[in-house]
Amino acid sequence: MESSSHWERGWDVVLGSEQLPASAASTEAIDLSTLIHAYSALLFRVAHSILHNRSEAEDLVQDVFLRVLERQKDLPEVRNLRAWLIRITWNLALDRRRKIRPEQLDEPFAASLAAATVPADQALAETRQIAAVLNAIQRLPRPERHALLLSTIDELSITEISTILQRSESAVRALLFRARARLRQRIERGAKL
Repeated sequence: MESSSHWERGWDVVLGSEQLPASAASTEAIDLSTLIHAYSALLFRVAHSILHNRSEAEDLVQDVFLRVLERQKDLPEVRNLRAWLIRITWNLALDRRRKIRPEQLDEPFAASLAAATVPADQALAETRQIAAVLNAIQRLPRPERHALLLSTIDELSITEISTILQRSESAVRALLFRARARLRQRIERGAKL
């Protein structure tokens, strides 16, 4: 992802005083600008973990901040802003992912994760391994897959994951345990083939 200044430059147009009432332009623009600066990288990682596509993830993050702009008056009522923003990002990314065939995103994503400084044959082997892991993750039951993906993003706590998934903390722990065990089993089984 590009630097945070990329995000700020992209939002200068949206945050201009023509878009906000004159009385709210200074304080609300600063608040939104602060949110963008503080959370855009995290929200990009959340979106990218689901969409596996850089430009789609960047577009989605912009959509999230547009929603925040639309609901700016509700911000003071939000208890956990980080979890709230992640939940919006998560839900939008899941909606967008449903509209895209998995093979459209996973192949290029796996190739992008392989080391660029290794010989081509080693990079191809790494890409195949990564694709196999991504495939195994996609085949997990949805609640397990979601808990697992969220647990890998910015070290989200069990409490934050339970808030995002709207499940109890003990349910999230159980989902993570089952997902990791099932994933380990599938990867080991695949390595033996």
